[in-house]
Amino acid sequence: MREFNTSPDERRHDEILTELLGSRGVSCNLMAPIGFDYGWNTHVGENFFANMDLIVLDVCEVRIGENCMFGPRVSLLTATHPIASGPRAELLESGQPITIGSNVWLGGHVVVNPGVTIGDHTVIGSGSVVTRDIPSNVVAAGNPCRVIREITDEEIRHWERLAEEYRAAAR
Repeated sequence: MREFNTSPDERRHDEILTELLGSRGVSCNLMAPIGFDYGWNTHVGENFFANMDLIVLDVCEVRIGENCMFGPRVSLLTATHPIASGPRAELLESGQPITIGSNVWLGGHVVVNPGVTIGDHTVIGSGSVVTRDIPSNVVAAGNPCRVIREITDEEIRHWERLAEEYRAAAR
């Protein structure tokens, strides 16, 4: 990770991610700096982008689907500790896996807690703390994170029209 975080060589970044991660899609772009507990417990799908300061405490498995985007300073935290102070003082630790579906966008400063699953096609608003599962096809935000609304077909068509206009103008 130290080499990834200090090297300007994007080709070397790609090699490091292949060595570090448990599995990854071909198109996998993480902006330095990054931080992982292990790396090999993290599995990333095709077409993944994470902005700066991604932190993954992967004491157990983290699965990220295809076509996901993470804003800056996203934290995926599988590690957990006892609520009771005595055992916690003994530095006991356990973990619960995190699963993030495909086509998910996590805004900046999102924290995903141990044991959470986020469904496909979901947007999590900036600054959210995700403490429980979030279903597919919704916009969710807050602390604790909660569903704000479903993503509608009309909204999808609107954004697809804007994307087509943008592509046409770029030609």
